[in-house]
Amino acid sequence: MADPAVVSGGSLPFCGRGAKAASSAAENYQLARRRTLQVVVSALLTESGFESAEKAAVETLTEMMQSYISEIGRCAKAYCEHTARSVPTLSDTVVTLIEMGFNADTLPVYAKRSQRMVITAPPVTNTPTTPKSLSAGHKRTHPPHIPSHFPEFPDPHTYIKTPTFREPVSEYQVVREKAANQRRDVERALTRFMAKTGETQSLFKDDVTAFPLIAARPSTIPYLSALLPSELELQTLEETDSSEQDDQTDSENTAGNMVTDDPSADKENSMLPPSGVVPSAKANDDNLIDNPYLRPVKKPKVRRKK
Repeated sequence: MADPAVVSGGSLPFCGRGAKAASSAAENYQLARRRTLQVVVSALLTESGFESAEKAAVETLTEMMQSYISEIGRCAKAYCEHTARSVPTLSDTVVTLIEMGFNADTLPVYAKRSQRMVITAPPVTNTPTTPKSLSAGHKRTHPPHIPSHFPEFPDPHTYIKTPTFREPVSEYQVVREKAANQRRDVERALTRFMAKTGETQSLFKDDVTAFPLIAARPSTIPYLSALLPSELELQTLEETDSSEQDDQTDSENTAGNMVTDDPSADKENSMLPPSGVVPSAKANDDNLIDNPYLRPVKKPKVRRKK
């Protein structure tokens, strides 16, 4: 062979994909798994009776094993998702091996062979710790009727509760300080609102907006604002008056359109203005009153059923 490597210590030596160490964590993870597969391939070759192997042959066998394991995982994941589950189980893997033409019954016998080589497990990374803010309840273990190879239960905070707030502080000093700060903020906000909406006095003649003071001038008639109508009330009253005038105009036009033989009636109709509305002194007097409390009471119109 072109590049023999003499085996010592029970397994074939292997070379990494690169001389330099990977920079990122993902590359380190992939490189560690690749080296583990190369160790497994070297052990299988040693069990089969080989004493040396070329680097290209080891790389080819490693690639074949990686592809085979990846295909098993992909098919097991597909069967798992087909049955509305998210994590594959042993049954999914067995079905995958059967579909790929592998006899699953020979696995226990192969695992208990006498000449098999024991390979040290790769270093286990530290499991991520759950933050204290997400800790809720106690993590459940599998009951006796569930096999140990099944996936573990999810963390309790994912289905019990997720506290999103801290416990309220009950210390007397902290509560008093918080109440004093809130009262001060409310007083400042109210003072600024009164200064912006009402009359103010300034301490400086040059800058009127600096340090405004609320003017201490009581209103002469405090109930005057309640008696004066607002713009919305005036608009509603104008619409009501215009609708009443339209009704009166329609009724007078209906009476004027009636055919009569009396010439005096024609003379009176000719004296009407073009709009056909007869001005009345009472309507003018009602329009002059702006105070809603001084206007005469208007009875609602009652429609009689025919």
